[in-house]
Amino acid sequence: MTTYQGGCLCGAVRFEADGAPKWTGLCHCASCRKHTGAPVAGFAGYESGKVRFVVGAPVYFASSEGVRRGFCGSCGATLTYEGAPWPGEIHLHIGAFDDPAAFAPKGQGFPEERLPWLHVSVDGME
Repeated sequence: MTTYQGGCLCGAVRFEADGAPKWTGLCHCASCRKHTGAPVAGFAGYESGKVRFVVGAPVYFASSEGVRRGFCGSCGATLTYEGAPWPGEIHLHIGAFDDPAAFAPKGQGFPEERLPWLHVSVDGME
């Protein structure tokens, strides 16, 4: 089984994820934009038991009811999303992986909130 590694910008938080994610996708919601500072957020969804923090640990912020977002307390890099609608899952930001190219998005969430000037195609869906 392949183990994927990743972490924050400064190296204070490092993680490992076992095997392929359950899913990958882009999120266009306003909360993800605010958390990342980017026009869209990319995630790889894993069962929580398949992810380990091997150096340091994220700091968490409850961004809304039933949602917590993890980031590095030193450099501020975004790392995780966990939400009540997906119990037992941790969603890792694709950009936090050492090899983000291995996590091509397969779907899109909240396309109705997509910025009008952003055009991305995932499996033929824009």
